[in-house]
This record gives sequence, C-alpha cells and structure tokens, in this order.
Amino acid sequence: MPTSRYERNLRRAGFGAIAGVDEAGRGALFGPVFAAAVVLDPERQIRGLDDSKALEPERREALSERIRERACAWAVAAADAYEIDRWNILQASRLAMLRAVEQLAGRCDHLLIDAIRIDSPLPQTPLIHGDALSFSIAAASILAKVARDRALVEWGRVFPQYRLASNKGYSTPDHIEALDRYGPTMLHRFSFEPVRNRHPFEVWTGYPEPAPAQGELFACP
Repeated sequence: MPTSRYERNLRRAGFGAIAGVDEAGRGALFGPVFAAAVVLDPERQIRGLDDSKALEPERREALSERIRERACAWAVAAADAYEIDRWNILQASRLAMLRAVEQLAGRCDHLLIDAIRIDSPLPQTPLIHGDALSFSIAAASILAKVARDRALVEWGRVFPQYRLASNKGYSTPDHIEALDRYGPTMLHRFSFEPVRNRHPFEVWTGYPEPAPAQGELFACP
C-alpha cells in the first residue's frame, strides 16, 4: 500500500510542494496515453489512495472527485496516437507527463514519478512501482486512469464495433476480433504490432536511414 513517507522525507529536505506524476494507457492499442500530476495537501488527507489498477472503477471515480476537491493542485494531459507512433510509447508517455507538470504552472518544486524521468528542470525522484509506494503518485495514477477511461467511453460511441467502453482500447479478444473484421481506425496505434498487422495496406514507417535530402525527394526524372 502507498504511504506519505516519500513526501514527508522531501518536505524535511526543504521541498514545499511535491507533485506525484503517473500515466495510464501505455499498453493499449487505441487512443492517447494520459498522464496526471497531483500536489496533495498534507492537511487534507484522502483515505483509500492506491494504485489505480488495484481499485474497482466505482472506487476510482469516487477517489478522483475527492482528489480534485482536496489537492493543492492537479492537472491531466495526454499524448495522442500520432505522437505515440512518431516517437514511441515511452517518449509519448514522458511527453504527456511533462504536459501535466507544466499545467501546474509553478505550483510544485519536486516531482515523484512512477519509474522514469521527464524533460523538466524540476528535481525528480523516479520510483519503481511508485503508484504502489507513494500517495501522490497513486493519486496521479487515479486521475490519469479515470480521465482516460472516460475518454474511451466517448470514443466507444464513435466506434461502437470495437467495444472501447468495456475494453478501454486494450488487446482483449473482442478488440482483436474487431480489428480482424474491420481493420484499425485512424486513432489506433499503428506502431503497435497487433494493429499494424491488421491493416489492409502497408503502413508507412518513415524514410530509410539515411533520409534522402529534400532535393532528392522532389527531383524530376
């Protein structure tokens, strides 16, 4: 179970506002990867914070509202499928996290991040399995997961044949069956092999290395 130990240690070290940062949806085949950053108020405790994956959906929803009400600051951001395909899922996750931190607009002075570092000048402490260790990271994981799940419910209305409201874009048997039958949408992640292999056409994967010069691209025969 997560605790406030890491936050307390950082406050004793002189930091005043510690933001937990986490992402949701890294392993999905469809849609953006979401991220959240949360600065919890040590004077307004929130009971029941845990890794979002360990919570039932109804509990996540209730905790999400409580976090938004009681946190000193919070933000949610995303990196879309096009960015995932361009940069890879790890870099897109880092980008979504950075966007969430930047939305806090100077309201934190240290980051507790689940497993990785981001391109921010702020001091950072990456924690392996941080959403199971730190209250702040657990809170961020809940906000990111709830925001992404809500988005997938909305996309499920646009693309009902993929059952996104129930599978949330992950590689479930019903999602794979829909990909086999209908092919991917423009919001699927073509850099993920299960999607790419089910496209009826060859997917462009970029210029070969070394890339041709501009003049070569448009030269007339």
